[in-house]
Amino acid sequence: MRRAKITLIYIDSGGGHRAAANALMEAFRQQGRPWDAQMVCIQDLLNSIDFVRKITGIPFQETYNIMLRHDWTAWTAQLTKVAHALIRLSHARQVRVLEQYWKANRPDMVVSLIPHYNRSLKESLDRTWPGTPYVTVLTDIADYPPHFWIERMDQWVICGSGKAVEQARTIGIPPDRIRQVSGMILNPAFYRHPNEDRAAERERRGLHAGVPTGLVLFGGEGSHEMPRIARALDRSNTRVQLIMICGKNEALAAELRNMHLRIPLFVEGFTREIPLYMELADFFIGKPGPGSISEALAKKLPVIVQRNAWTMAHERYNCEWVQSIGAGIVIKDFARQLRGAIATLLDPENFRRYRQHAAAIQNRAVYEIPDILDEILGGVSGSLQAPVYDSYGQSRPDTARSA
Repeated sequence: MRRAKITLIYIDSGGGHRAAANALMEAFRQQGRPWDAQMVCIQDLLNSIDFVRKITGIPFQETYNIMLRHDWTAWTAQLTKVAHALIRLSHARQVRVLEQYWKANRPDMVVSLIPHYNRSLKESLDRTWPGTPYVTVLTDIADYPPHFWIERMDQWVICGSGKAVEQARTIGIPPDRIRQVSGMILNPAFYRHPNEDRAAERERRGLHAGVPTGLVLFGGEGSHEMPRIARALDRSNTRVQLIMICGKNEALAAELRNMHLRIPLFVEGFTREIPLYMELADFFIGKPGPGSISEALAKKLPVIVQRNAWTMAHERYNCEWVQSIGAGIVIKDFARQLRGAIATLLDPENFRRYRQHAAAIQNRAVYEIPDILDEILGGVSGSLQAPVYDSYGQSRPDTARSA
């Protein structure tokens, strides 16, 4: 008997894909899953054919992070098409390189937590180990077609929203190959409730115990919107204070710390304590990233997000989703509209309703997905008798893999 080998594919464009893979690994550990699971970065596999890296010295995945760091997001719809065209032009080379990896590293299942590359990953896997289950887990609330997350191919698709399920069906994925879970993958830490004294923890950071507190978060690279938000609220008579998380952007953190403001402000750089800071906050302000929104809702925080020309194209639907569930407010301009949005949000009756709607989102996806993967593996619990799947997704017990 040996443990089933599961390969989780992630990318470091943004932080959400690695975070989702880490969260699943932790869930596997907590649940005692009898699997040999490993995380593999697609950039590491394709470095040898990364022409952007060869020309500029910058890995292809890093171009997305640079764009976020400098807020160059107004043209993401066009840039996504360009990036995808470049990826598809090198499809044949990707498949050849990935085939070599699979030959040396045979998986019992591949779980993709990334967009763009699923066609290459699946084709190379089929050429090397036909019948190996391939699962695409969306870490976005919805797909951004065409050829972003969901490809028309023999696979399972795990979706965190009804919208994504509808998209998978539309593209031609058979209904029995689609699984819906209750939301985005969150780190298990978001389901724990720390015992810290909330008032004392606020005061320890220079904040007031009883003042409404907003958590401002724009992902791992921060955003130049954050100083604008601080200045806009400082000019108003809104009685609030802010916790600002700048991620890896040390220059942004220094700029915020050097601002002379009337409102209390606590600035943090890169931290693994986001769950704690959300416990200390009353509401969330930030970009409509699927991870940040879902984390806030897990902590029962109503959200205020911005949608305009600078909103990432694949995150625009998230604003519609926030409005549809009644868990927050969507505005076009933080600098001009945030004061009014906060006043509306903090009206006692409104706040009670928004918080109630946020709390109604019972997202347990990180614990639901391992059950689905176990189902796909054929109910194997460390056994080698995992069934082989044909091109139609039907198991062939007579050809089950063995040691």
